[in-house]
Amino acid sequence: MSLFCLSFYSAFTLSGLGLAFHRTHLISALLCLESMMLSMYVALTLWPIQNHVASFTLIPILMLTFSACEAAAGLAMLVASTRTHGSDHLHNFNLLKC
Repeated sequence: MSLFCLSFYSAFTLSGLGLAFHRTHLISALLCLESMMLSMYVALTLWPIQNHVASFTLIPILMLTFSACEAAAGLAMLVASTRTHGSDHLHNFNLLKC
């Protein structure tokens, strides 16, 4: 495995572990999701350059667009939950209490 693959696999894995084990605030969960998307974006951007393939150049741009939409939706959820519950602690959110 090359250093290129190892760095992006480790960045994605560390972000996933951060999302799984550090779930106290909604903003930290959103940051972990964004770092996962960023590592996938950089890997998909550099992969065609490394392999000299020109057919996959549109995929990173589409992924960046979806990542921006996901970030906007996540920040909207953060603002809405902070206004309704008073904080962004994930343990305060209960689906049974509407």
